[in-house]
Amino acid sequence: MFPVFLKFHGDVRVTSVPNRRDFLVHTATTTALLGASIVSPRRAKGETTKRLRAGIIGSTGRGDYGHGVDVAVAKMKQLEVLAVADADEGGRRAARQRTGAAREYADYHEMFAKEELDLVAICPRWIDQHHAMLMESARAGCHVYMEKPFCRTMVECDEVVTAFQQRNLKLALAHISQYSPVLSRVQSLIADGVIGEVLELRARGKEDHRGGAEDLWVLGSHLFGLMRSLAGGEPRHCSATVTEAGRVITAGDVVDGAEGLGPLAGDRIEARFAFDRGIDGYFSSRRNMAASPSRFAIQVMGSAGLIEMESGYLTKAHILRDGSWSPGRSGKNWEVITSAGIGQPEPLGEGTYEAGHMAGIVDLLDSVEQGRPTRSSAEDGRAIVEMIMAIFESQRRAAMVPMPLAMREHPLTQLAGR
Repeated sequence: MFPVFLKFHGDVRVTSVPNRRDFLVHTATTTALLGASIVSPRRAKGETTKRLRAGIIGSTGRGDYGHGVDVAVAKMKQLEVLAVADADEGGRRAARQRTGAAREYADYHEMFAKEELDLVAICPRWIDQHHAMLMESARAGCHVYMEKPFCRTMVECDEVVTAFQQRNLKLALAHISQYSPVLSRVQSLIADGVIGEVLELRARGKEDHRGGAEDLWVLGSHLFGLMRSLAGGEPRHCSATVTEAGRVITAGDVVDGAEGLGPLAGDRIEARFAFDRGIDGYFSSRRNMAASPSRFAIQVMGSAGLIEMESGYLTKAHILRDGSWSPGRSGKNWEVITSAGIGQPEPLGEGTYEAGHMAGIVDLLDSVEQGRPTRSSAEDGRAIVEMIMAIFESQRRAAMVPMPLAMREHPLTQLAGR
């Protein structure tokens, strides 16, 4: 049984939820709809407010507002949007109109200086801005909901994690699959042995024109979050090959990636991560090899069957209860998995990016209230970036590399001698 503590108009009510999936659904629906009071970090101990003061950071033309993060924030009953910051005047005014923000700023530093915020949404997709925005948020004492990917290097990740831990601040990344009750259902099925003993996990990016290194960053981060959740831990080491036009990458292949990603190299990636209990996780991406429908998904291969998950909030998963993994030979059929279980209709409606963001923000607010980690925390973000860096470091050293990584600088910067 999971105890749920909710505050309504100063009264604490304790309810019990019968299982883990129902606990997550209860948190993501009851809390969102009824608007539980949240303890503000700027209030005296024991004093509560029904709404936290929120700011929004966008960057029109340089990552914009992510996948509608600003709109999701504006729809949260627990938040009052005080201000939006964006260097682009047109984009800033449009965002203010969308969100109903009381004020607007061209510089987010000025917003932090003039507004007493409890929470800030860091919306731009472009990763080169994230470290500075996150450090400024920590200095201002703000909790954060933010677009992924997290940060560009392990050095940046380490600095952000330390800053948030020292100030007891919470951060939630927009890896919306992590907030989906479908993931919790899949985890339960695996734990119950429905597909037998887990042997390996396999994931592929979208493999469009971004295939290889860019795919690894932009879409692989979603898959690595799922891989960690489904493997039930952290990888112990990584071995990988990164190639360009069929040959191993060299210093001359290192370029500045699109959307502020930093150093990139390689149009094909093949990587293996070793997890505990003998589970191996594989990631592959090859440029211009996209399929329709996309192969962008992760498969959990068990001794008695396999489960396939796509990234997304309330996106259905599928199970093949066939230890041969071959319906052509076994005659078995794929079955749908929803938050309600195998073969059941989805009781929570259709998942969207907005719904996923709102579930993530609810999780963030709940983590502040209960003093627990979010389901996609700063530490989780760092671990995902570490998997990306381990791939490049393994290729740079032409060897299997232990994890956590000892080298915290960007491996491609080292390869290029920058």
